Amino acid sequence: MEEVEGIVVDEKSYSETSKILYIITKEHGYISVLSKGCKNIKSPLRSVSTRLTFGKFIIYYKEGKLSTLKEVSVINTFKNIKKDINKISYSAYLLELSSGVVKQNNDITIFENLINALIKIDEGFDPLVIMNILELKYLELLGVMPVIDECALCGKNTGIVTLSSYRGGYVCVNCHTNENVVSDKTIKLIRMFYYVDISKISKLDVSEKCKNEINKFLDDYYSRYTGLYLKSKKFIQNLQKINN
Repeated sequence: MEEVEGIVVDEKSYSETSKILYIITKEHGYISVLSKGCKNIKSPLRSVSTRLTFGKFIIYYKEGKLSTLKEVSVINTFKNIKKDINKISYSAYLLELSSGVVKQNNDITIFENLINALIKIDEGFDPLVIMNILELKYLELLGVMPVIDECALCGKNTGIVTLSSYRGGYVCVNCHTNENVVSDKTIKLIRMFYYVDISKISKLDVSEKCKNEINKFLDDYYSRYTGLYLKSKKFIQNLQKINN
């Protein structure tokens, strides 16, 4: 038996009474775990065999195979997320996104950044900004990081006027053609998003204009380069249209 720290990112039924849980863990990355009998009303595993369960999992671990769940000690219930449909929607997307990323790159930072992002959303920080920060960090792990230190076309680090998904990142004044120009603040913020330690965020002061420009860039960039087409992202995009 082994104790691992992890979060349930997905689940599926397994027989009439059980589930298979897909968990991103600190120790082993992405694993699948059988939660026997968890659908039974009296099962102690019932309430913890669901998405967004973050805790210490006692399991019979089998490397590369289906492990078995013994018990769970919950670390954070994310109670504020669960009370807000907007926060639930963003969190569901982050779970699905993290699951897609970890299957391509089983990097320990995925677990750390996902947990820190969910904690910040639970604490009341803007879920759109937190989502964009995590999306940007994941692009490097997917091997398609945009160029945000210099012009993606000529390599100069001065005179940057915009961000372009088509051009692959920053575009300077000399290379700019017909790309939409974004604000100077957006150009600076996207670098801050990449370098910031999510766990240390204590204040987020981002204008609606910057939020929209960064989110649009990342939406376009993900659809153009990552091959990740997630249902939960479509739901968020529809939610944003309603809220706007």
